[in-house]
Amino acid sequence: MDCIYLSPHLDDIALSCGGLVWQQAQSGESISIWTICAGDPPAGALSPFAEALHTRWQTGRDAYQQRRQEDRLSCEVMRAGCTHLALPECIYRQSITGEFLYDSEESLFGPLHPAEQTLVERLAGQLAAALPPDAQLVAPLALGGHVDHRLARLAAERLGRPLDYYAEYPYVLKSGDVLDDLRRQGWAAVVHPVLEPGMMAWQAAVAAHASQISTFWAGVGEMEAALQAYCRQVGGIPLWRSSAA
Repeated sequence: MDCIYLSPHLDDIALSCGGLVWQQAQSGESISIWTICAGDPPAGALSPFAEALHTRWQTGRDAYQQRRQEDRLSCEVMRAGCTHLALPECIYRQSITGEFLYDSEESLFGPLHPAEQTLVERLAGQLAAALPPDAQLVAPLALGGHVDHRLARLAAERLGRPLDYYAEYPYVLKSGDVLDDLRRQGWAAVVHPVLEPGMMAWQAAVAAHASQISTFWAGVGEMEAALQAYCRQVGGIPLWRSSAA
């Protein structure tokens, strides 16, 4: 059976599951990563917020051409296939009148904009039409509450298929209360140990997303140490499932 990881953004699976994906592929499983928000920015001027992110990423206007190439390199490291959907990241999405719907750091973690109330159903329909019917799906828990992560989870749950869930790193580091609530609701995690070769692949997969390192760390060395510390703390990479599944 194929296993497909649904990723809100181009780096989320590398960050959260890179060592596990590599180990699954090494054991002979067919693994693919489908990124929901992988489309290009719209033509014309962008919001000051999006421009500021491009500056931090050191990508300029061609940010998503560069980021998709980073993802292809990352997926090669993980030995996984990659599929890029055309929906732009939320920082680029606009209303029909041209208003940018998410134009600040705060808005990324707020509610889905009223102009996007039909987006969950549209995305679910697109996934239902494209996903292999017998593939095992792994969806984000939406830890941290990022609007694109919640969008991906809601669309996956509309499919009516069995789901495993991954805990998004590094948001998981500040989500202990959320995970405790899940356990009280009957959810359970299977922790998959990551051996040293898997850790090296995990670090390399994240490093391939070079434009994104500065989002969380001062450099690659700090990232590598942080992943090792997280893996030691948790014992590996957990995948979650509801008792109602």
